[in-house]
Amino acid sequence: MTSQDSGRALLRHHGDVDAAPGLADFAVNVRMTAPPAWLRQRLAGVLDAVGRYPSAAEDLRARSAVAARHGRDADEVLVLSGAAEGFSLLPALRPRSAVVVHPSFTEPEVALRDAGVPVHRVLLSAEDGYRLRPGAVPDSADLVVLGNPTNPTSVSHPAEVVASLSRPGRVLVVDEAFADAVPGEVESLASARVPGTLVLRSLTKTWGLAGLRAGYALGAPELLARLALPRPQWPVGSLVLEAVTACCEPAAVAEAAALALDCREHTASAVRALGDLVVVPPSAPFALLRVPGGERVRLSLRDKGIAVRRGDTFPGLTADHLRVAVRPPEEFALLVDALRVVLEER
Repeated sequence: MTSQDSGRALLRHHGDVDAAPGLADFAVNVRMTAPPAWLRQRLAGVLDAVGRYPSAAEDLRARSAVAARHGRDADEVLVLSGAAEGFSLLPALRPRSAVVVHPSFTEPEVALRDAGVPVHRVLLSAEDGYRLRPGAVPDSADLVVLGNPTNPTSVSHPAEVVASLSRPGRVLVVDEAFADAVPGEVESLASARVPGTLVLRSLTKTWGLAGLRAGYALGAPELLARLALPRPQWPVGSLVLEAVTACCEPAAVAEAAALALDCREHTASAVRALGDLVVVPPSAPFALLRVPGGERVRLSLRDKGIAVRRGDTFPGLTADHLRVAVRPPEEFALLVDALRVVLEER
């Protein structure tokens, strides 16, 4: 394997690789092991429809639900097979010089590099709290990608700072896969209509839909049309369209907001339990840790039946970085207790 292949393999490493059957999973950030009963019922209700192709009416219904949720028009919505599909489509925008702000989710960089697009990394600093500094982004970049809240640092950047990266001739891509886990979604640009901006949203994290792949993009109609150009006919199925519709209706949005408040309390409890191991105060339901001997600690935890996400596959992080999903306190105590034992063993 060449060094280029090895580097790509690291970028394609995700938390599901660290998790495995039989392990207590703190590596994956999906907050439910299965969709709630009401959502399962909605999905079951359309099973009889999967014998036919998804219709334009189903697509419009889903886009209209998303649009109503964010104060947009339906033609400003593109339903996706998970937010990750949106990243895979970025080369369709034909950027000449792309910037990915790191540490962050790595799939956008993989998609761009695989398409031959030059990618410049802007590395945020732990000493600066992984704060976004717009001046670090080259003016020449015609595509800029960043997360908000950012995976894996769990930092939320102020919306006005993110929006300041917008300029004529540039597409700004904001990965908001975890925005609905932040009470009030206070730093979201989903409803802001910032020129040249694509906001990508995931439904899999909050609603236990990782195996279904459901998400959407928000942006100007002409920008969405460029993004969607390489997609096949019927790019998402009836179950995805129903999931998007259901999860964007007012009752579901209210439920997600209540879950976000619970997550904030759970995160605060986790931070207290982990103490100085937490690199920065987390805003999303996962925390970035820095642990001396991180590789040994990760493998020792695995031996004890606990999976955590390795951090060295994220540009800008090291083997001493671990990402852990926040769970309810009684569940999270399992990780805290095991981590305490492992650290005492060194």
